[in-house]
Amino acid sequence: MPETWNSPTRVPAAKRLLAAALALPLCATALLAVAAAPARAASGPTASVSLGDSYISGEAGRWMGNSDTSSGDRAGTDLAWNGSGYDPSLVYGSTYASGCDRSNSAEVTGATGIAQTSINLACSGATTADVFRAVDGGQSYKGEAPQADQLATVAAQNRVQLITLSIGGNDLAFGSVIQTCAEDWLIYDSYCHDTEQAAVDAKMATAMANVGKSIDEIRAAMAGDGYSPSSYRIVLQSYPSPIPRSSENRYPETGWTRESAGGCPFWNADSDWARDSLVPEISDNLAAVAASHGVQFLDLRDFLQGREVCSTATQLATPGAGPSATTSEWARFLDAGLSTQGTTQESMHPNYYAQLGLSRCLSLLWAQQSGDFACRNTPGEDASGMYLTAS
Repeated sequence: MPETWNSPTRVPAAKRLLAAALALPLCATALLAVAAAPARAASGPTASVSLGDSYISGEAGRWMGNSDTSSGDRAGTDLAWNGSGYDPSLVYGSTYASGCDRSNSAEVTGATGIAQTSINLACSGATTADVFRAVDGGQSYKGEAPQADQLATVAAQNRVQLITLSIGGNDLAFGSVIQTCAEDWLIYDSYCHDTEQAAVDAKMATAMANVGKSIDEIRAAMAGDGYSPSSYRIVLQSYPSPIPRSSENRYPETGWTRESAGGCPFWNADSDWARDSLVPEISDNLAAVAASHGVQFLDLRDFLQGREVCSTATQLATPGAGPSATTSEWARFLDAGLSTQGTTQESMHPNYYAQLGLSRCLSLLWAQQSGDFACRNTPGEDASGMYLTAS
């Protein structure tokens, strides 16, 4: 069992972190609440469209690495700094007000060579039910119509070439997993992986069935606009681990630095479980859904390898050594309430640098007309070093 600490400062610090963790959804986005489109083949510019949750909406795109500097531009990491204050709409536009948090560096936005325009319909916190069409059980979310219904309107006004989907993490309550594991490090001096594994397993079959239904709903929306199945492509992608395995964490397991400095308050055993069991399990199940529904699969389980929060291969930005795509973390740390940096829902999501990497992955995948691939980074290189391997 983990070591027990009795420091009088432990519980207040824990409460600050729990307040942050409780606000942790995964994220996804949509453009507008729109009316149903006429059933016709599209004209207009070619388009690449993203649907789903926060891991594709662009959540945490405000941050270029992490820093413990809490004032000004946070050692150059905060893209919402306008010289005198913070304006998150510089990054998230109007979707900051709704919480969908579609960033200007989101995966679909930066991908090249695919289409004339890119349209981000994902919304932070979305579940599969937020993707389904309203006529088949879909629900409005954060003031926006179900994403498949929005897609129908987009497809009527553009010639959609590619639809990229990231969904299922919120159905599995991944935010709750993070919360529980952080609680167990801060308060209960126990591990989370056994109970959380059982909780995820109990949800997995339903979640994956609904991911499959999301793909069916997307196809139904496209068919309603006159598209044939062969006239566009669908890519289903998985999730990376935002934290490293224990052997690759630069902070000791005991003490306060994992919380106070690094923003990664997790036990070694739980970190290893998340990195090497939970994330691969989710990826494997999503790969099976992609195969059974005839769509391409983009495996991101190793996408952040060596770039995770607290990774030994990265470092925090400081006023004297600003952020860098080659040395900074590519995921947002868990803000323990020790500062007022950004919003808690940005925590544990791919940041600006990672989103550039994801864009590169999508561009590379588009060049492959068929087949499933994993996308990985090259140590010491920026997004230009992303590469695919057959999976």
